[in-house]
Amino acid sequence: MALKLLLVSMAGALATLPKERHLGERAPVVAANSGMLVLKPAPINPDWIIRGTPMARVGDHSTSTDEASSTAVWDCTAGEFRWYFGWDETVVIQEGEVHVTAEDGSERVLRAGDIAYFRGGTWATWRVDNYVRKIAFLRKPFPEPLATLYRIRNALRSPSGRGFFG
Repeated sequence: MALKLLLVSMAGALATLPKERHLGERAPVVAANSGMLVLKPAPINPDWIIRGTPMARVGDHSTSTDEASSTAVWDCTAGEFRWYFGWDETVVIQEGEVHVTAEDGSERVLRAGDIAYFRGGTWATWRVDNYVRKIAFLRKPFPEPLATLYRIRNALRSPSGRGFFG
């Protein structure tokens, strides 16, 4: 077990080192007008649909070099459905609105300009009365042993000086 933790911590340390860039690699800045991205059909799993015939589309904007995060534009027509968030997702509603009910029963109406965060590994019910368009920022969670090491590292770097247990 100690060897596994050592290997995981070494991999984490290597992942944080700056990498040399060569011409032809991914651009350091990716910019686009969200209204100009090409949106492709992104059907909602039929088993998740509660009511209506919601039609979803997605337009990919960018993906990090390590493929642990991405940004996209997503839109959907009227309907009600459950949605599984496999990754952590932060959304910014650009147009329309959506009624969201979380697993704990809490309800929110998200409208243009609103920002919301959905934890990876959770379900929510989405009810779109007319139309909704969002920008989605997705982040793949670290495996738990690596996440624990990062929390320890961050606590040790804490400016309060209190450290991990303080």
